[in-house]
Formats: sequence, C-alpha cells, structure tokens
Amino acid sequence: MAGVRLSAPAGRWLVFTTVLGSAMALLDSTVVNVALPRIGLDLGADLAVLQWTVNAYMLTLAGLILLGGALGDRFGRRRVFVTGVVWFALASLACGLAPNAAVLIAARAFQGIGGALLTPGSLALIQSVIHADDRARAIGLWSGFGGVGAAIGPFLGGWLVDGPGWRWVFFLNVPLAAVCAPVALRHVPETSDPQARGRFDVLGAVLGAAALGLVTYALIAAPQKGVSPAVVVPAVAGLALGAAFVAVERRRPEPMLPLSIFSSRQFSAVNAVTLCVYAAFSGFFFLSVLDLQVVVGYSALAAGTALLPTTALMLVLSARSGELGARIGPRIPLTVGPLLCAAGMLLMTRAGAGAVYWRDILPALVVLGMGMVVLVAPLTATVLASVDVGRAGLASGINNAAARAAGLVSVAALPLLAGMGPEAYRSPDAFADTFRRAMPICAGVLVLGAILAWRTVRSDALERAGADVGAEAVAEAGAEAGAEAVAGPEGAEAVAPGERAKGAERAERPPCRPECAYHCGVSAPPLDPGEQRPHT
Repeated sequence: MAGVRLSAPAGRWLVFTTVLGSAMALLDSTVVNVALPRIGLDLGADLAVLQWTVNAYMLTLAGLILLGGALGDRFGRRRVFVTGVVWFALASLACGLAPNAAVLIAARAFQGIGGALLTPGSLALIQSVIHADDRARAIGLWSGFGGVGAAIGPFLGGWLVDGPGWRWVFFLNVPLAAVCAPVALRHVPETSDPQARGRFDVLGAVLGAAALGLVTYALIAAPQKGVSPAVVVPAVAGLALGAAFVAVERRRPEPMLPLSIFSSRQFSAVNAVTLCVYAAFSGFFFLSVLDLQVVVGYSALAAGTALLPTTALMLVLSARSGELGARIGPRIPLTVGPLLCAAGMLLMTRAGAGAVYWRDILPALVVLGMGMVVLVAPLTATVLASVDVGRAGLASGINNAAARAAGLVSVAALPLLAGMGPEAYRSPDAFADTFRRAMPICAGVLVLGAILAWRTVRSDALERAGADVGAEAVAEAGAEAGAEAVAGPEGAEAVAPGERAKGAERAERPPCRPECAYHCGVSAPPLDPGEQRPHT
C-alpha cells in the first residue's frame, strides 16, 4: 500500500473522521470543567465528587493509553479507533443520563477507557495511511482543526450548561460519534503493524491504574476522613502497587513501560519537567473555572469565554514557539516558560469578588498563555529528540501518560494542600480564601520545573538529536551483529559492514518533530505515534 493522497476523497474523509474523533476527547477535556459547579448543585454533591468527575476519566485514560496504542498496532488502527469512538459515545450517554454522582463517576471511568482507545489512533491513522508527501499537510489540518476545537470548547461548554443543561455536555458526543464511526468504516483503510507481536502487558496496565487510583482516593478522602485507616490503608496500598508495577515492568520481556527508555538522562529530565508543568496546569484549570463562577459570579458561559485567551495564544503562536526552540535550543524556553506561567497564576489571585475582567483576570491569562506558548512546543520536541527515532511513539506515549497522571494527582492533592473543605465550593468567601492559597502552590511547582529544566536540559538537545540517534543506531547494530563482528586492524571488534550500513541509514533519518508545531493542547502533550509506514 503506497499511501493515500490527501487530494483523493479517501484522504479527505480520513482527515475529517480523525478530526471528529479527536474532537470528542478534546472537547470533553475542556467542557466538563465548566460544568462542574452546576453538576455539584444538581446532584447535591460535595467537592470530592467534582474531583472524581474529572479524575475518574483521567485515571483510566492515563493508565490505559499506552495499551490502547499497542492494541491499534496489533489488531488494526481503524478497528480500535472506531471501537474507542463507539465506547466513548456510549459512556458519554451514560454520563448524561446519570441519576446520581456514583453513576456519573463510574460512567466517566468508562469514558476514559474509550478515550484511551481512540486518542492514539487518530494521528496514527494519518501517519500510516496518508502518502508521505502529503503527511505534513494532513497533520497540519488535523492539528489546526484540533486547536480550533480546543478554543471553542470552554465557550461551547458554558453555552450548553447555561442553556439546555450540563447533561448536554456529554450528550454532544453522541451525534459526533454517529457521524465519525460510519465514515471511518466506509472510507478509511485498515492498517496495522505486522511486526507487533508478543503478549499485551495487561498486568502492568492494571497495576499502574490501581496504584494511581488508590493514591488518588486517599488524597481526595483525606479532607473529610483525616489521618484514619480509610485514608492510610489506600495510600499505603497504592504505593505498594506502584512498587509492584515497577518490578513487573522490569522483569517482563515486552513491558507496557520499558524502563530502559529512562536510561536517557535527557528523556528522564524532560519527563520530570512535564510532571511539574502539567500538575500545575491541571490544578489551575480545575480551580480557576470554579473560582470564576463561585467567587467572581460569572455564568458558565462567561467563565468558559473568559479562559479563551490562553487557548487562542496557543493556537496562534505554537508554530513560532517551535521554531524559536529549534533556533536557540530548549533549555531557555523550558526555564522561562514555567516562570511566566507561575507569574500568571500568582496574578490570578486577584480574581476575587468584584474583580474586573480586563484589569484583574485578563492580564493573568495572557501571561499564563504566553508562558504556555514558550514552553509546550519545545517540551514535546525535546521528548522526541531524547530517544532513537524508532522509539519516538513510545516516548510520546509515556510523556502524554505522565502529564495526565500528574494532572490526576494534582486535582486530588491541591484542594487538600490548600485546605478546601468538602463544601468549600458552595461558599464564595471560603473558596476565595483557599483559591488564593492554591495558586502559589501551583506557581511553586512551576518554579521547581523551571529549576529542573535549567539544571538538566541541554541547550543543544535538539541539535544533537540526529547525532545521538546515529550513535544509538550504530551501537544497536553492533550488538545485533554479535558473532558476525570482525576483527579490526588492531584486533578490536568492529561492526559487520552490513549492520554498520543499516545503522548509518537509520542515523540519516531526521528526528521526529512534535505535531504541536501546529498547535499544542493545554491538557496534555500531543500524542505522536512516531514513524509509521503504510501497511495492509
């Protein structure tokens, strides 16, 4: 299969359906936050329910997203993508019909499973189906439309909440899926990776998700139950399962998370920065939407619209930020970006009762947005440049999962650290006090990320990518040659000529570039499947 041209009907249908599928998951990550106060009031729920409404989805998504990509490679990317779309839509319908908080939280967890199936598949389909000459343009269309969707998400969510009601935030996904799935089945060719073999690491996925879930439960329950067995036991069990997860991944021949990838110091360093950055982002967006509605007195529509500047700046300037990072190296952007974001979050403490938007809120969002512009594109570029091009898909998946896990823990822990009680969001005064304590915590995490970046990220990380890839390729070729190695002039072993040629060929391939050179999302780094070749 040589690849489908973008000008062909099949190429246009492919971009359409992948944009539509991605929009479902992308909109969900932005519109639900806007609906949280109304969900709480309608269901008579406390703050813990609002936290779980966000975290149940992020828990299953973060825990299973690497497995979702592997399923697509093995069983067919279109098949898994369509399964994820249908699953996501059915879970969304259950969310919209939920009669109580328990059903809503359970449905959100199932929705995250659907997201883990469809999210890796959308870009992987473009990478594997579209002709190589048209791939960059197709990805640009996919990413650009995704940016538009992210920009209108909070506005659309607010309009739905103030209009037909918060349940329509979830019902919206059903008609999108009703269009997306049939189009994909009819017009998108199936692709898979014939080299994908071995067993799936289901045990690793279960252990990882269970560890995150138990720690999250302990953090959310702590404000109500204090230091009691109901909190301590889940926390200890979660940490124990986390240790078991690491042990299992270390021993498995084909783990979901190969720990060997962290032997790259640069990759480990950038992921540490990612944890800090996205923990702060998730905590900020979770609490700021509540603050704008509970304290400032905005409607859901006004609160969603108020946050548009950050997404708009990302949409307009991400490409230029990526180019700047390539010219000056990632170290300065990864240091300056978090500091700007920290300043924006500190400015957001002015968003109290009687706040004036253009004076007290807009400057904070502009500074935050500029910091995100400076930071995110170089961050994802450095992740991909830190590993061999053949592991770019895995590196991107790990980085995406790490960001989502950081957001999960942040949403659980930040209210506890700020002293928010279960009913805090019902009292403007109480929430305002705790919000002003929470923003410096987020800013402090960002400053920590900036310090890590300055001390650990190389300025020439992007320039060295090709050379590092080549060195790794030749080294791997030498290992594979084994007994075929021949003695050099001085008796030293040399790589067999055929294997050296193969390593040199891999070295000449350019390193992968992040898809957010076009647009960077605010909820997690873009999920790049790495280099894909068309397969039937």
